[in-house]
Amino acid sequence: MKTRLSYKKTLLAAAIAATLATGAGMPHVSWAQTADATLRGKTAANAEVVAKNVATGVTRRTRAAEDGSYALPGLQPGTYRVDAGPGTETTVTLTVASTATVDLTGGAEAVTGTLSEITVKSRRIVETRTSEVGGTVSLQQIETVPQITRNFLEFADTVPGMVFTKDSSGHTSLRGGAQNTSSVNVYIDGVGQKNYVKEGGVSGQFATQGNPFPQLAIGEYKVVTSNYKAEYDQVSSAAIIAETKYGTNEFHGEAYGQYTADHWRAENPSERNSGLKTPSKDKEFGASIGGPIIQDMLHFFVTYEGKRYTTPITVVPGVNFLNGVDVRTLLPASAVAQLGPATIPFTEDQYFGKIDFEPSDKDRLEFTVKVRNETQTDDVGVGRAKSDSIGVINDETRFSLRWQHSGEHWFNDVLAQHEDSFNSPQPVNTGNGINYSSFANNNANILETAATDPRGGQNKGQRGPAIQDDFTFSDLHWLGDHTLKMGAKYKRIDLRAADALNINPQFAYDVTPAGTDAIPYQALFTNPVAGQEPTAHSRDHQFGLYFQDDWVQNEHLTWFLGARWDYERNMGYLDYVTPANVVAALNGPDPNAPGQTYAQSLAKGGVNVNDFISTGHNRSPDKGEFQPRLGFALDLNADQRHVIFGGYGRSYDRDLYDYLQLEVTKAALPEYTVNFKDPGIAGSNGGCLGNATPCVAWNSNYLNGLSNLQGLVASSSAGAEVDMLKNNLKTPYSDQFSIGMRNTVGEWNTSAAVTRVISKNGFVFTLGNRYPNGAFWLNGGQPWGNGVPGFGSLIIGTNGAQTKTTQVLLSAEKPYTSESPWGLTLAYTFTDAIQNRSITEHYSFDQQNISQYPFIRSDAAPRHRFVTAGSIGLPWGFVVASKLTLATPIPKDDIANFGLIYPNGANNLPSAGIPKNFFGERTLDFQFTKNFDIAGHATVYARLDVLNVFNWSSYSDYNVNWGANGVANPRPVAFNYIGNINGTPRELKLMLGAKF
Repeated sequence: MKTRLSYKKTLLAAAIAATLATGAGMPHVSWAQTADATLRGKTAANAEVVAKNVATGVTRRTRAAEDGSYALPGLQPGTYRVDAGPGTETTVTLTVASTATVDLTGGAEAVTGTLSEITVKSRRIVETRTSEVGGTVSLQQIETVPQITRNFLEFADTVPGMVFTKDSSGHTSLRGGAQNTSSVNVYIDGVGQKNYVKEGGVSGQFATQGNPFPQLAIGEYKVVTSNYKAEYDQVSSAAIIAETKYGTNEFHGEAYGQYTADHWRAENPSERNSGLKTPSKDKEFGASIGGPIIQDMLHFFVTYEGKRYTTPITVVPGVNFLNGVDVRTLLPASAVAQLGPATIPFTEDQYFGKIDFEPSDKDRLEFTVKVRNETQTDDVGVGRAKSDSIGVINDETRFSLRWQHSGEHWFNDVLAQHEDSFNSPQPVNTGNGINYSSFANNNANILETAATDPRGGQNKGQRGPAIQDDFTFSDLHWLGDHTLKMGAKYKRIDLRAADALNINPQFAYDVTPAGTDAIPYQALFTNPVAGQEPTAHSRDHQFGLYFQDDWVQNEHLTWFLGARWDYERNMGYLDYVTPANVVAALNGPDPNAPGQTYAQSLAKGGVNVNDFISTGHNRSPDKGEFQPRLGFALDLNADQRHVIFGGYGRSYDRDLYDYLQLEVTKAALPEYTVNFKDPGIAGSNGGCLGNATPCVAWNSNYLNGLSNLQGLVASSSAGAEVDMLKNNLKTPYSDQFSIGMRNTVGEWNTSAAVTRVISKNGFVFTLGNRYPNGAFWLNGGQPWGNGVPGFGSLIIGTNGAQTKTTQVLLSAEKPYTSESPWGLTLAYTFTDAIQNRSITEHYSFDQQNISQYPFIRSDAAPRHRFVTAGSIGLPWGFVVASKLTLATPIPKDDIANFGLIYPNGANNLPSAGIPKNFFGERTLDFQFTKNFDIAGHATVYARLDVLNVFNWSSYSDYNVNWGANGVANPRPVAFNYIGNINGTPRELKLMLGAKF
């Protein structure tokens, strides 16, 4: 037993660790906890099984059952000495979130020497007996494969079914299958990083050039594209399970700096066209350190990473041609001058620290903290001039405290955490916004300049604590061996959303083939409602329960039987009360239909206002989120070399608060649209385009202050948009089916799988307005002028977006090992996906309701995608690695309007078009590293990344022309060859670093 003095020493060591954590630092290859691994297998009956972590000295024990089966859950990924008695000793390396089967039946190679002297070969266990579809990204891949940006998620696209993108603004995103980025979840040390307010899937990852986590802190991670186990929640496409590094019994550290600039890269298409190269510069730097405070007991690890980017971007029109006329010849000279190359700055600082304490071989305590601070200029590019941009502050802080305790046949893991993540864009300029639009082309945006609209000023985020407990029991034997895992989680998150500011009125000028009108035809502006708070707040309660049984029926067959149930109470949605004046207007007379209420007009068009009027008591949370997770793995020869696997699972995601809060913010700070009479349109008194209402005479004084516009609606709600949500909103989910086979042939691991994913209940806003007879279409027009009496348009939020995806996933991997110092991965994905609404668009105003949208080819994934990455270690300290990505074009989902009236009365049809190009994305990257050994204690290295060696352009902008006069264009979609590209042109990046 420890003495009082020894405890005082331990507390002193912890204080030293806390002091160290306040400085800068860095470590070596090692991990942390839960996405922990499980070690199981057979040995002698009742034998004691001991697993000792080679790096940290931490020891875990269990006792085998009467039949010799054993299981050790909750092991940190890493290398272990395992034995169950003389002659059974072996050394294995366990990977993240995996279950490794190792039989300790004698004949294993003995391991000799102290932990610091071990040189025996370690077997890296590749998990084959699992029903999950996916793969693992190793630390060796993270450290060697060429990278466009230091975002650890970039390597996920070496797993079939995943697409990582860096768009023309430098924003990075990760998608699984043909679903949107919001359906992804990333779990770091077992903590889900879900964004509950904005899109992007991961908190802080909406429209950013930043990284969700410092790459120096990531050990390795697992990618599960479908059929995950029941412990994973709030995800309906891909789950990323990452383990962070941890301190070991030796001090290890690393520091690096990386640089590139415009004279180190080729010109992008716009620069080649203009003859001007935009200045740009990227700097990345970081450091980490980790090591022991008390050997075998107390360790620390800290890291810092920073980015300083000046990213080139091209400002291009949202519409390039009007009736075949280049819009550049139609816009004013002041607007044309804002087209072409521009730059957007970005700054990021990230900190991560961890202390772990192992007071015994039964307990582990761990404390972590992460801080992320970003600033960037954004919203520049297609149809957006830099004068119209926003400045974004993106901050995040997370704390977590974990206690793991193990018994002889059980393991318990308690995790408490707190998160604070906010995204706050603000307009760079204030004043009047000037928007050049094509009224005849559904008000299509051509170019926005001067100052972004009021919605450019926001403050949205989440803050609050969570606690979860996971319990694993491994001593149940009935028709085989069972490892049972069950858990519960509770979160109380405060959600906040300020959706706009009371600034920057927007004036729209009509651009026609004859030129640009001299006066605006429309103005959009805000006018706050006295006494109402323009910021929405909501207390969000989240509950989750799950049960998972990994049932090894025999040496051939393993079943994975799980189920989870989730429940969420978003009080801002549930307690909301529809304003009385809105209810009165809905149930009052329809001015366009004497003797008929507006509600009756809507009912004729299929809209029941009672489905959307909230009393504060008639909304209930979705209680039906029951999610079976079922799978199997059939090991044909009981040697883990040829395994057939498959499964079915349902997974629920969530409705983003960014959508739910609009009932509050739109009512408190409504946006008004006023149309202006133009003497050149009709008659001596002028008229409004399209006979739009409300219509007032133009006065140049409206340009001289927001209050002059607000005076038009100062005593009226006329024109104020009314947003209403359905009272029984559902939760988005996906049903996932899979069948496949894994094989181990020599040093190669292969996998072939077919998956089917059907996603339903995606959130959409539709136009609630109806004509008096209930029609949505009349003479080819929509009822935009038939809004709520005394207000503006009725916008209703409901569920109904769907995707249906079938994928063929093929992969082969030869791992890099010290004995065979080269590695290669190959990943091919075939995707057949359709959807009834673009995954990037939750507003659906072009049809009466979402059910009327046809299923068209998805714009979320290419039909064919191939990624291969490899590295080789050469003599004299050289390492060479490369990555090749090839993909067919992604379709452009749009609204086709070329002069036809369809049977439902619509003048448009949702359609998908594909550029004729064979490749939509292609790039070949290389990296060359030279390591210099310094007296056997440290390594200094120089690394050169050559990105996009052949300077291929992966175009991101489209030219669209669906046709005219009732004649469809057979090739309606083409790439804009002088527009923006995804990724980068040919570019060199130099990195200098040191490790010890």
